[in-house]
Amino acid sequence: MMLLTRTGFSLLTVKMSEETYIPMWLLAELTYACPVQCPYCSNPLQISASRKQELSTEEWFEVLRQARKLGAVQLGFSGGEPMLRKDLVELLREAQRLGFYTNLITSAIGLDAGKISEFKEAGLGHIQISFQGADEATNKRFGGTDSFKQKMTMTREVIRQGLPLGLNFVLHRHNLHQVTQFLTMAEELGAEFVELANTQYYGWAKHNQEHLLPSKAQLEQAELATNEFRQKHGGSMDIFFVAPDYYDDRPKKCSNGWATTLMNVTPEGDVLPCHAAKMIPGVAFPNVRKQALDEIWHSSELFNKFRGTEWMVEPCASCPEKEQDLGGCRCQALMLTGDAANADPVCSLSPYHDKVRSITEKAQRPFNPEEPVPLLFRNMKNAKQFHTE
Repeated sequence: MMLLTRTGFSLLTVKMSEETYIPMWLLAELTYACPVQCPYCSNPLQISASRKQELSTEEWFEVLRQARKLGAVQLGFSGGEPMLRKDLVELLREAQRLGFYTNLITSAIGLDAGKISEFKEAGLGHIQISFQGADEATNKRFGGTDSFKQKMTMTREVIRQGLPLGLNFVLHRHNLHQVTQFLTMAEELGAEFVELANTQYYGWAKHNQEHLLPSKAQLEQAELATNEFRQKHGGSMDIFFVAPDYYDDRPKKCSNGWATTLMNVTPEGDVLPCHAAKMIPGVAFPNVRKQALDEIWHSSELFNKFRGTEWMVEPCASCPEKEQDLGGCRCQALMLTGDAANADPVCSLSPYHDKVRSITEKAQRPFNPEEPVPLLFRNMKNAKQFHTE
């Protein structure tokens, strides 16, 4: 994830010994409540309208203290929309007291000059604002809200108040052609970095994959446009182009390696080695209300299940590249093969690679901006159909 490199913390795993890792990055998903309805959201499909089970302020304080003691140095406040938590400023102050570098990942809906000032005073390191499109119509179409002007106003206000600004554009079939517009807009606004993040297909994005996955031609054109912008504009800002897994021949490490660098805490206190891990069947999800983070990180079944390389089956077990990708994404393996221990189907050496190819072949139809897009938008009403009693 780009946020670590942005602040000077390398994504290289800090390894104390052959069996010991440090959770350098804590991702705090404060709430699943959100004012936008992005159909590519990676939150679980089973989100609930009830917020009664969310961790309290004191419980989050304890999470931060324990994570810092474990060695975490970067803290991302995410969601949902983290600003819907009324205690966000308190959490920022506690994080600053503990010595975290903090970033806020937000839609900017509900943000204003006063809040920016409060967040800055409380120690916020930088703000990352997400856009759903490079113009008002596209932003509304894929975010479900009329928020483009608000986002533009708040990006300028963040810059005016001297807080480092990052912009996030999630790319998919219907906005990849806007890459140059995204980059031009970011440069004009004064962003320090831009993340052009191709949709990764988990949660709501997986459900909508057929209508979101771009063709290879679209992706190649977007990469070309990004590289041309870099060449013309030099180092005016850092640009991170995150390629979609399905068009790679080799998989990416899962969050830099399963349970090596990232610790994700959900609104209800479940602790995960990556934000999509709740789909892994047959394991208990450790929770901060029942166990200490130290015990979870070092001893829980979930965190040790795919850590390192001992768990691997063939062809990964004997692959000379296994230390480079650590087997790839376990959730992707589960979704496409039915077994999280299988080789990531993205890898051309995987016996399940044909499953990825069959998906991408369907996406090669020419892009038509007028084509119908029957997406299921991420909201509480739509989530009800996925709830099981």
